[in-house]
Amino acid sequence: MGYLNRYRQWLEFPALDEEIKKELLQISGSEEEIASCFSGELKFGTGGIRGQMGPGTSRLNIYSVRRVTEGLARFINKNASENGPVPSVVIAYDTRRNSEHFARETASVLIRWKIRVYLFAEPAPTPLLSFAVRELKATAGVVITASHNPAGDNGYKVYWSDGGQITDRLAQSITAEIDAVENELLVERGDLEDASRRGTLVMIGEEVIAKYREYLKGLYLSANRGEYYPQLKVVYTPLYGTGAKIIPQVLRDAGVENLFIVPRQAEPDPSFSTIRYPNPEEWGVFELAIRLGEEREADLLLATDLDADRMGVAAKDEKNHFIPLTGNQLGGLLLEYILSRRKEQQRLPANGMIIKTVVTSEIGRAIASAYGITTLETLTGFKYIGEKIKERADTGQHTFLFGYEESYGYLIGDFVRDKDAVQASLITVEMAAYYKAGGMSLIQALNRLFERYGYYAEELVNVELAERDMGEVDKIMAFFRGAGWREIGGERVIRLVDYLAGECYDLPEGSKAATGLPASNSLKYFLGNKSWFCIRPSGTEPKIKIYLGVKESSREKAETAMAALKKTVMGLVNRNK
Repeated sequence: MGYLNRYRQWLEFPALDEEIKKELLQISGSEEEIASCFSGELKFGTGGIRGQMGPGTSRLNIYSVRRVTEGLARFINKNASENGPVPSVVIAYDTRRNSEHFARETASVLIRWKIRVYLFAEPAPTPLLSFAVRELKATAGVVITASHNPAGDNGYKVYWSDGGQITDRLAQSITAEIDAVENELLVERGDLEDASRRGTLVMIGEEVIAKYREYLKGLYLSANRGEYYPQLKVVYTPLYGTGAKIIPQVLRDAGVENLFIVPRQAEPDPSFSTIRYPNPEEWGVFELAIRLGEEREADLLLATDLDADRMGVAAKDEKNHFIPLTGNQLGGLLLEYILSRRKEQQRLPANGMIIKTVVTSEIGRAIASAYGITTLETLTGFKYIGEKIKERADTGQHTFLFGYEESYGYLIGDFVRDKDAVQASLITVEMAAYYKAGGMSLIQALNRLFERYGYYAEELVNVELAERDMGEVDKIMAFFRGAGWREIGGERVIRLVDYLAGECYDLPEGSKAATGLPASNSLKYFLGNKSWFCIRPSGTEPKIKIYLGVKESSREKAETAMAALKKTVMGLVNRNK
């Protein structure tokens, strides 16, 4: 069916939502806008869907939410054991416009399929959803969030019974069920009030949250932290998101006294009026936190995104200026702190493991190796870290100690199976207080880390290509895959990892080995001077992502090496654009 016919089908649907009908009438004179709203469906990717809210099949609205939930419900029921427990799904949502509405729509479709629903009574962090799925022994979980996307977007993310994001295999099976839904306008729903009376809709309140807070107390690494906290001053901004309530609670549970919340960003504001996006990777979101930090003479600034799964940090340098830490830098600091404290306390397991993604700094491997800890790598995306925990820790093969990725995602306790900014904020503040008690700032601790392990530097370059020209992406990837280089920029190629082929090539040895990872259109080159770069296409846009990493004996040398590596790699990319 063409986009104009779909548009008319929606407009003529007798029971169409009035607000959506109004929006459809507003675009009646623009065929371009109609085509934009009705050319295809929102695609259910490896974790769910994310996109612009609005009317039509290619926008996120109550009908697209019902369609996706119908497919999920069919899949759950098809795979439910006849004599097993009643299938159940936990639903959480963030503070965006329509998030609660979409969560309730999700619940109503699941209830129609006789699936028990546990619905958070108020906006909740994504890691709390992961915890609740495990705690309540649910079949699956759904969180309505678009994380740090623009205000006009929203999303629908699916988790499975282990509390982790759905695997690629599960995503494919659920997608097949979604694609089989013939008409999103006709998806049937159950009555939430009736379900609440019958006990098939259960509202999640303080009980589950209290259990989560108790688990968090098990992460403490300093028994005498009460001596450290009075000296530390912390500013926190939830960036209008779900961390606003729980993160201050958790920090105060731990004994943090001097905690200051950025007032203009503490309450939900779906328009994000003081920032472009609620993204803690962007230094601009710290503007109000910096002002409050200077006023209160704070040591540390924390910011979390809308669903409180990622966290950004800034600390004071020797000139009393706030300096942002990259995801790689904070990850290295946290890892060193966790392992060193555990070693002091004789709690470092012989089978300990850390997990990082292939584009995350190599300093993590160096730190883990110094403590005799195994490093495992996964593809980009925290879902793969969750899968690796299930594969290795749940079987007893390894003890999980820390997982992280360069894009500001961290996990310390595996009672959650996704990145957790609540955990990260707790241990970051404890770490900062511990170092301050010893006369060090986090910036000084970072410099000490580099002095011990070498100066590591990383950079991400996004190469925008011609609009809709995915052929150019393929051309660049084919060039890097088939070049057969023995040398790049005057440096020997030591290893080439082709994640699409699943092969790791050792060039000096002339040997190869399997990566053991799922296929992914990514390449990683390791050079003789301990630098590396990884190149991969964006999954959704005509864009190439290039990750660069170097290691040197000083900061100045690392900066010089990074500039040279970047120039070399970008020259190769630009030659093929």
